[in-house]
Amino acid sequence: MKNYTTLILSGLVIILAAVLVGVLTYERNQPAEERAVQPLVEIAPMEPDSSKWGINFPNQYDSFMKTETNNTPTTFAGSSQFSWLERDPRQVILFAGYPFSKDYNDDRGHANALADVRATGRLNLDDSNPKHTPATCYSCKSTDNPGLWDELGMEAYDKMTFNEMTPNINNSIGCANCHEAGTMRLIVTNPALKEALAAQGKDWETFTRQEMRTVVCANCHVEYYFKGDGKYLTFPWANGTDIDSILAYYEESGFKDWAYPDADTPMLKAQHPEYEFFTANSTHYNAGVSCADCHMPYVSDGATKYSSHDVHSPLLNAEQSCGQCHTDTQYVTNRVAAIQEQVASTKIQTEDAILDAITAIKAAVAAGNADAALLDQARKLHREAQFMWDFVSAENSTGFHNPEYALKILAESTNRARQAQMLAAQSIGDTSLLSTGTYYVTPTP
Repeated sequence: MKNYTTLILSGLVIILAAVLVGVLTYERNQPAEERAVQPLVEIAPMEPDSSKWGINFPNQYDSFMKTETNNTPTTFAGSSQFSWLERDPRQVILFAGYPFSKDYNDDRGHANALADVRATGRLNLDDSNPKHTPATCYSCKSTDNPGLWDELGMEAYDKMTFNEMTPNINNSIGCANCHEAGTMRLIVTNPALKEALAAQGKDWETFTRQEMRTVVCANCHVEYYFKGDGKYLTFPWANGTDIDSILAYYEESGFKDWAYPDADTPMLKAQHPEYEFFTANSTHYNAGVSCADCHMPYVSDGATKYSSHDVHSPLLNAEQSCGQCHTDTQYVTNRVAAIQEQVASTKIQTEDAILDAITAIKAAVAAGNADAALLDQARKLHREAQFMWDFVSAENSTGFHNPEYALKILAESTNRARQAQMLAAQSIGDTSLLSTGTYYVTPTP
């Protein structure tokens, strides 16, 4: 009887296995499932006109267009256009000798990117001037870029002047900067980001969708510089994306953005390193939160759920942005306010230290008898201190993306600035240069 039972069970197993193989074979040979909602129009690859994408995705497009008018301010920034030079006149001195000392406005919404870059007072449109503005400045401003990079290559693109590129740029930031037409998957479109990730041995095409909801922001929201005479857009990530690795990269390459007047310090200007800042082991990043989770939360229009493309500060809609994870959003907004106030006040103290260092270095240079070795050490520390401060200042969260990191960087920046001040004073033996507050600045509230 046992033998019959064994035979019956074996037969059942074989039959079930055969059925399973048959089902799997059948499923595999079925044609690919069509999308539940068929597109109304086909979108061409790298289509720069976002309104065409909007025919298929009206909610996303309509919400994105709100970035053109959402000028609501927050305590420390928001989307309202204001001048950092008026709000904090210290920055006029910190960026002396560089175009940012003439014009430095806060960023407006994404839909204004093209208009704002053309309106900035930092442009030099004299193509006969060796310091003319390169086409590279358009890199993060337009949906025309993916197609132009594909057609020209980034090297040829960057070698053109701003004026030469202008007729080719007609659309502000939009769908093609982050999405692949047809599939709508999130993609890397900036060649500089592709190169930076590849140099680290990372293949963005293997990333999960949740990871890409942060990585696509790195198409633009990063630290970068224009390399060589061709002004080739480059991310300084070869040594890593933390502040020390980036500083080491610039030191090894000998790069400088400008020389500080009457001090001859080889200076660096930080851009907007949100990606590097957020991914440096921040609490939210380590918890698996993406940029889009907070800045592009899911909302509903009737029965339709979609990611809002009205990109702005989560503080302006905390219930939607923060409420997906936090039940007490009032506590969250109060906590954010406390963090940002601490970082903002610490940042001003750091600026004061850097300005004292600048005053001391300029005095040492003017004296004409400074110890060259000590003065060079002071300049190096000045360069590092200001870049570290700017890494926090130019990052668009007033420290909240990574509070501990922000305060650590500012503390080290202050330390290096005070060392620079001390070395400059020692270089000419003038202890009066060790005093603080040797400049006069009244910040605008």
